[in-house]
Amino acid sequence: MKNEEVEKMELELTGISKSYDHGKTYAVSGLSVCFTPGIYGLLGENGAGKSTLMNMITQNLAPDSGSILLDGAEINGLGADYRGLLGYMPQQQGLYDDFTGDKFLWYMAALKGMKKAQTAGKIEEILSVVNLKKDRHKKLKAYSGGMRQRILIAQALLNDPKILIMDEPTAGLDPKERIRIRNFISAISKDKIVLIATHVVSDVEYISKEILIMKSGKLVKQGTPQELCAEMEHRVFEVLVTAEEQEFYENSDWKIANMMLTSDKVCLRIVSDQRPVTGEVRGAVPGLEDVYLYLAG
Repeated sequence: MKNEEVEKMELELTGISKSYDHGKTYAVSGLSVCFTPGIYGLLGENGAGKSTLMNMITQNLAPDSGSILLDGAEINGLGADYRGLLGYMPQQQGLYDDFTGDKFLWYMAALKGMKKAQTAGKIEEILSVVNLKKDRHKKLKAYSGGMRQRILIAQALLNDPKILIMDEPTAGLDPKERIRIRNFISAISKDKIVLIATHVVSDVEYISKEILIMKSGKLVKQGTPQELCAEMEHRVFEVLVTAEEQEFYENSDWKIANMMLTSDKVCLRIVSDQRPVTGEVRGAVPGLEDVYLYLAG
């Protein structure tokens, strides 16, 4: 794909829906969004529809209604050409425990139709990125949870995908590994559509050009992190409270984003349209976690 083609690349979803129980339960309902090259953070609680959405984009599930178009063409009509552009890291994927990390990547490269002449160098590069070169000859059953997560990231990146879909990519990784992966994804995103579903808000807060927040199968908000945080002005407060006042907030409908003990009181971070009614109240600078709690919590 030429650079000018990549710059114009559009993955457009229009009115996408997917239901279960003969239409009684909607995992995704009437969702429309247009993706262009860059990173999109997808936030939502378990059951919000994130994984179902990703599975429809990767053709693991067929939508009940709506369309998915790549540059104006239905992806179902593109066949192998579309699949060759995809890199997918599911949240849960069975691994062949008797394979070594190296053998697993060679196997996945073969499934992706990669040429042998290119595969060796690509595996070397990706193993360095995910910090698994020294463990490449260990069997996968000996891998820790974090190592298994990293080998799944590696297989998703093997074919240099133009559309990269990652479901909870940093789950089980320590902070250093999380930063390494986050920085790498940011570095390669210029010519790719990258969609990252995560519960770790910090993983997408600073690298995403847009954030999508889902709730109950619907897209409830989309925008840049800066735009979303700006809309939360005057809705985030820090409140210094006594034990009695803390109990009041915890037993009411107030949304508490954070709690920090001080020498004799507790500082609550509260997200609300209403100014807190008791305690020592002051305004706070909104963050993406506040946005997420406000819209999807």
